[in-house]
Amino acid sequence: MNEQSNLNLPADSISHTERIITGFSDLAWGTPLLVLLLGGGLFFLFYSRMLPFRYFRHAIAILLGRYDDPNEPGHISHYQALSTALAATVGMGNITGVALAITMGGPGAIFWMWVSALLGVTTKYFTCTLAVMFRGRDSNGELQGGPMYVIVEGLGRNWRPLAVFFSLMGMIGVLPMFQVNQLTQVVRDVVLIPNHVEAGFTSNLISGFLVAILVGSVIFGGIKRIGKVTGRMVPLMVALYVIFVLYIIFSNAENILPSFALIFRDAFTAKSVLGGSLGALIITGVRRAAFSNEAGIGTAPMAHGAAKTNEPVREGLVAMLGPVVDTIVVCTMTALALIMTGVWNAGESDGITMTADAFDRAMPGIGAYLLTICVAIFSISTMLSFPYYGTKCFSFVFGAKYSHIYKWFYLLTIPLGATATLGTVVGIFDGAYALMAFPTMISALLLSPHVVRASKDYFKRLKSS
Repeated sequence: MNEQSNLNLPADSISHTERIITGFSDLAWGTPLLVLLLGGGLFFLFYSRMLPFRYFRHAIAILLGRYDDPNEPGHISHYQALSTALAATVGMGNITGVALAITMGGPGAIFWMWVSALLGVTTKYFTCTLAVMFRGRDSNGELQGGPMYVIVEGLGRNWRPLAVFFSLMGMIGVLPMFQVNQLTQVVRDVVLIPNHVEAGFTSNLISGFLVAILVGSVIFGGIKRIGKVTGRMVPLMVALYVIFVLYIIFSNAENILPSFALIFRDAFTAKSVLGGSLGALIITGVRRAAFSNEAGIGTAPMAHGAAKTNEPVREGLVAMLGPVVDTIVVCTMTALALIMTGVWNAGESDGITMTADAFDRAMPGIGAYLLTICVAIFSISTMLSFPYYGTKCFSFVFGAKYSHIYKWFYLLTIPLGATATLGTVVGIFDGAYALMAFPTMISALLLSPHVVRASKDYFKRLKSS
């Protein structure tokens, strides 16, 4: 992908700013965070005795509405909660994130994405169970969930500074700059330039404003409207994308096993990582997996904390399905498409353009346009979910009556993201995600005994019923 800036600023100042942002992001994603996410996931896995993995069938039954009760506290159903969370996770992380992972770390990065996702199953089970268990009230008296409320309600008021820190980082981490950046990139590369339409700063800015108007028309309707819209969009976008990618994969069926072999072989050689560091390769996989499924980051608990339920464990079970869908299934298919078509090592593109190249090679003439449709749905659905998270963070710090201020700020950053460089926007959300993970994982680890006790009680009652 052409990562040169679309801003009318001196190249030196842009590159300097980008270096600062990416340098901070790399620093934040150091060994301490890696240990916290992977080590924490391992702790949850063994502390729960792999309990979540034993109840996938029950989790699906909950998702299908068999245990829904409209009279229970909360705002949205189990399905709408998962749809809202998936709208934020099954998105650009599965298209651009996978391409970035392979560009930065080679096919082996996908293996470490898998490892992170499997551990993310138990991480999401714990963090989202806690999100319902320790719900709190905002300044309007509305029931809310999320790591900031888990910290204050579960650990006590003395821990409020940690909750505020999470909220401040959350306001930045869920900005829509990356999603709109990649949407405008694919529109420019696939639609405008091939049809000899002048593309650049002006076209990107216009696209950004159009997207902002569309997103604004939905997000001011609150979580119920967001839940309804994403509940319809998520199944559609996943189905479309899966059909297209499966066509690419089975059109090159003879390369399926060799592609998996390459992923496993490259996972431990680290030849593709600058300097050949296995640690750098693992960090690359974990970073991209965190962007893909957000396990341990803290966004999903805010959506699942709004579910209508008196049973925290049920929501934890529903939430744990997220990493399986978005990373184990969707990301793997994207990776196979990139590897099997050979675009991953062509050295011509990265990010969304690499995935567009794969679609174009597999389906000449229409492939890139089909991907553009998927990208439009992916990015817009994510941009609909993210302001809900950011608004909750803003309301926690400044008060719910001022939440509309954040929504306007959120919309204003859409044109900024449309005209910024890929490196800059990736550095912004990567750095913010890293800092969000510390409060989320620390509070979940400290409160994990509550989840284990609640789990034993819930499944004991389930077996006796």
